[in-house]
Amino acid sequence: MTDMTPRRLGAPLVVGALAALGTLATYHVFVRTISGQWLDTAAMLGTDVEHPRLAQILTRVLNGTTLAGLVLVCVVVVAVGVVRRRPGLAVAAAVLVLGANGTTQFLKDVLTRPPIDRLEFANSLPSGHTTAAASVAFAVVLVLPEAVRATAALCGAGYTAAIAIATVWSQWHRPSDAVAAMLVVLGWGALVILGVRLTSRDRTAATGRPSPLGVLPLALTGLVTAPAAALGFLAAKASEPMTTTPEPSRIAVASGAAGIAAVVAGTFLLWLWLATDGERGQDVRRKVASARSAAVETGSIRST
Repeated sequence: MTDMTPRRLGAPLVVGALAALGTLATYHVFVRTISGQWLDTAAMLGTDVEHPRLAQILTRVLNGTTLAGLVLVCVVVVAVGVVRRRPGLAVAAAVLVLGANGTTQFLKDVLTRPPIDRLEFANSLPSGHTTAAASVAFAVVLVLPEAVRATAALCGAGYTAAIAIATVWSQWHRPSDAVAAMLVVLGWGALVILGVRLTSRDRTAATGRPSPLGVLPLALTGLVTAPAAALGFLAAKASEPMTTTPEPSRIAVASGAAGIAAVVAGTFLLWLWLATDGERGQDVRRKVASARSAAVETGSIRST
């Protein structure tokens, strides 16, 4: 079997580095520049509209994200890893959740937000709610069997996107806060995958492929929302001057939501790929070893 160690170790390193650079770029563009601050704040302020039904749904989504609920999910995640006899994945899932949420709180405290847009807002990047939702969803995908990971990723992406957009709708966060949170979680995801592969006894595992059930909807979402977000922000920037205090903008709101959806879809696609890579080969070898042991015990083959 071909040794895939360099590629299997290089992939998480590259993804992790890109996630870190993406977080820094998001902070620089949307916090340290006038146009970025203007568009980001205009998107947040533009959600102040009368839509009782939508507001009710988003409020329920936010209220459902409690610390107790997240802790419970984490306990279940660890239990699944133990039941599957994959304690390494259980530990990795716990490290992912704790590391991502700790990093988000650290960045939120140390990063500053200069009042370029003449508004004395404190820094809110990255979003804690989005980090919590995404990190738990990533952990669930990691510990589940490969057969259901695509479905779990799709459900997790939908839940995370709802949480992220709800925080903007409630004017708790700007779109860039959610984007940075997703990149922080992806970075920690890549780090724990690297750790899992470094500590794995089998360094030549074959590459598994995520199911199209999860890949296609996520890919289509990204392909539609990414250009929509880019065009929307360009239109919003061209329609208003950047020298005054940001005004609520419906175009910026729609563009921000599309941008969040695109980043969520992209990060979950990358995570599904990283989490699935190599699992199929390991599972096959475990089944072969188990069948051989059973045959030895029944005397159908002679143990050497």
